[in-house]
Amino acid sequence: MTTTTTGTSTTASTTTRDVARAGGSALESSKGRTAIADGVVQKVAGIAAREVSGVHALGGGAARTFGAIRERIPGSSQAVGQGVSVEVGERQAAIDLEVVVEYGVSISDLAAAVRKNVIGSVEGMTGLEVTEVNVNVNDIHLPDDDDEDAEPSRVV
Repeated sequence: MTTTTTGTSTTASTTTRDVARAGGSALESSKGRTAIADGVVQKVAGIAAREVSGVHALGGGAARTFGAIRERIPGSSQAVGQGVSVEVGERQAAIDLEVVVEYGVSISDLAAAVRKNVIGSVEGMTGLEVTEVNVNVNDIHLPDDDDEDAEPSRVV
């Protein structure tokens, strides 16, 4: 609990981490219970992982290919949770990420940065304790790969 004193008045605010340390849960109160779907945690983790510089994409080869096909269909967008698997309990979450790393980036430093950002985002937005974030690097994006991805025009 954080206590702030200003002049003669004192205010107290309780953070999610304060409640967790006290053995309670910010998701349960005398007024009701809050349940968070796996898909919510999956999306938050996916967005947080993509925010880290050096992450080229999330997902395995098949998932990225399917995502690329979906991007070409008008009105569709790449799934935010692509490459993210989660297990969500009442108070905790575990997260697995499939990552494609930019060439030249330190993989160990990138994994640490991804873990930090994902844990901070998921815990801050959901109130769940993140017990682990497993980062599986399944590919390295080379600068030349961008040239190969461009499809040649079929008409002149």
